[in-house]
Order: sequence, then structure tokens, then C-alpha cells
Amino acid sequence: MKIIDLLKRDEPFVSFEFFPPKEKSAWPGFFDVVNWLRPANPLFVSVTYGAGGSTQANTLEIVSRLKREYGLEPMAHLTCVGAAEKTIRAFLDALVDAGVDNVLALRGDPPRGQTDFVPDSEQFRYASDLVSFIRGNYPSLCIGVAAYPEVHPQAESPEKDMEYLKLKVDAGGDFVVTQLFFDNRRYFDFVARARAAGIGAPMLPGVLPVVSLAGVKRMLSFCGASIPPDYLRSLEEADAAGGNVAVAERGVAYATAQARGLIDGGAPGVHLYTLNKAEACLKIVGGLGL
Repeated sequence: MKIIDLLKRDEPFVSFEFFPPKEKSAWPGFFDVVNWLRPANPLFVSVTYGAGGSTQANTLEIVSRLKREYGLEPMAHLTCVGAAEKTIRAFLDALVDAGVDNVLALRGDPPRGQTDFVPDSEQFRYASDLVSFIRGNYPSLCIGVAAYPEVHPQAESPEKDMEYLKLKVDAGGDFVVTQLFFDNRRYFDFVARARAAGIGAPMLPGVLPVVSLAGVKRMLSFCGASIPPDYLRSLEEADAAGGNVAVAERGVAYATAQARGLIDGGAPGVHLYTLNKAEACLKIVGGLGL
């Protein structure tokens, strides 16, 4: 089923993002996580892949299994990295054949070892190119696009960043999933600016449960998000006192409160970046009473 149709239910929800292991030997553990999280009844689940499309084939197989074997509504990530029309068509054809109705169209990150994004073809330079191609050639698919509440790190300005988001939505994007953030004011201000710019698509806020201090610092270094000083200080104190166990406890509590604030403030639901950590996500869902 299309995610845009699921969103019409107008009830608070959670959705999950999974990162598939590169090695198939790790897949049993990955699907254990999926099985543990299935009772949380996510609205949908998204499946990413590594820089440069390094696990794209895994993504395709996993979303097919999530749909067929687990009864979940999956969304496959697809990027412009390494993109050629033939490979993109093959990927999208396989999605359609598997009964997967949703795709998240992204520009993507540079391959490992590269700092700048260099398009592999003139046809697919930006996410908007990918959105246009999918909408024109696969009209049955529901298309999600990404946005940065704190502005894309490579954007020329907040205004230009919003223009690019509108371009993606106007090209056929059905809904928007945001990059992670830790201050809800960022999200609500972003939504207000998007509405003022004429973007009416649903905006799904991305929330990260912090389970490791080193891990969140690494993610912040490449995603362009910031963390409130008081929260960072709290995590550092927890790390010094009890390591990852203590950090995860505070991270889950913060994410639960953040998600509740988002829903209470009018967000349609929350998209949890799971990092494949079932326990943390189940605690958040339980804390939200969803």
C-alpha cells in the first residue's frame, strides 16, 4: 500500500528505518530485530543502503522479504550514486514485481573515501532528477523525498534549500522525511517555512534514539545536524559514569519526550532511525502509548 494513503488515517504513528547488514551471515540477527519490532505496528519501514549503493541488492531482497514474510509496508531507498537508467529501471522493475509500492528518492552520499558528490551521469545529478524519472516512468509508485530542518550542509542558503525541496515535491514527491534533529523547534519552524513556500506535502520528522556517544558524534559530523549543548553534556556525563548503557538510557528518555512533543505539537507521527536497535525503539513506542 502507498504510504501517502496510509497517512490519510490521520492517527499518530511510528515508522522505522533499518540499515541492512553488508554480509548475509548477519541477516538472521537483522531479521530477529525486525521480528522484535513488528508488534510495534509501524506505519511503514524504510531500508537504506551503504554509500555508493554498496548494499543496493541487499536492500531489494530485504524489502521484498519484509513485505512477503513479515507483512510490513516497506520503502526502499534509491540514490543517484552510481546511477544509470538501466540499473535504476532494473531496481524499480524488481520493486514493482515484488509488490513494493514505496521508494525514497535521494541524491545520496559520495562513495567511501570521497568528500564531494560527483554525479555519475548527467541524467541523474540531483534527487529531483530521480523523482521526475520515477514519476514519469513508474506512476504507480509512491515517492518519498528527504529534507533537512537545519539546512543541507551543502546548500547555498536556507532559501535555496527550500527551493530544492519544493522542486522535488513539485516533480512528484508525495511526502517528506526529515533528517534527524534534536530540537523540536527546528522541525516546527521548518514546516512553517515549507508551508509558506507552497509545499503542502506531509512532513515526517526523523528522530534518533542516541545509544552511543561516539556514534551520535560520528553521525552529526556528516549529516549537518546539531545537538543542544545541555543534551550533549548530559550524554557525556552518562558516558563517563556508565558507558553506552547509561547513554542509551538517557537517549531513549530524550527521544521519547521529543517524539511526544512532536506528536502533541501536530506532527503526523515520528520516523525512528533505529540503527537496528530493537530494545531502544520498543521502549520509545511503549512510552508513547502507541
